[in-house]
Amino acid sequence: MLLIAPDRHSRIEAMMSRSAQREEPSTSRARASAGTDVVPDARIPPAPVRAAFALWVAAVAAGAFETVLAVGRPAAEGPDSAAEIATGLAVRLPVFTAALLVALRMRRGYGWARIGLTLGLGVVGTASMVIAPIHALAEGRTPGAVLREAGAVDLVFGASRVVHVAAVLSAVVLMFLPTANRYFRFVRADRTSGGNRRTVSPRTPIRRSRT
Repeated sequence: MLLIAPDRHSRIEAMMSRSAQREEPSTSRARASAGTDVVPDARIPPAPVRAAFALWVAAVAAGAFETVLAVGRPAAEGPDSAAEIATGLAVRLPVFTAALLVALRMRRGYGWARIGLTLGLGVVGTASMVIAPIHALAEGRTPGAVLREAGAVDLVFGASRVVHVAAVLSAVVLMFLPTANRYFRFVRADRTSGGNRRTVSPRTPIRRSRT
């Protein structure tokens, strides 16, 4: 049996301890860079969620502007179109208000709000906005012919509609990015636990106690 002197044994343990201490910071940095020690803050939406909310507001604003243009034409034709104007406003204004309220819930991390915006405005709303252009193309009308026949109001309406569709599609994509998914999962877990989960800044690593 090989015997090691006590002083030599102590030197070997000291060398092993220093080696472990040098390796530990690099391991911690690797874990932090991989995101394993980082959790989102349930009170602060990440950048993709904030950007998606801003785009939903822009989409609602574009829709309201298009409504003004749409009801402005009958109004210019005479008083007989008052019923048509009232009907258009009665249908659209509650939709815009509900969309803003749901977008606010989405910004706070409610998963049902994200799904509602995706299905209601992302799928159904976008389909309703592109049906007319698709129908015109199916009838053989080219974009050039449409532009030649369009007046100033038509061009402004078309530009607003392009912004509207782009904002909706971009917002849907942003809501389902990995960072946004982690935020929605953490907020759901935080609410389930009654807000007792630890929440830290998205860039602040959790310090683990050494055993």
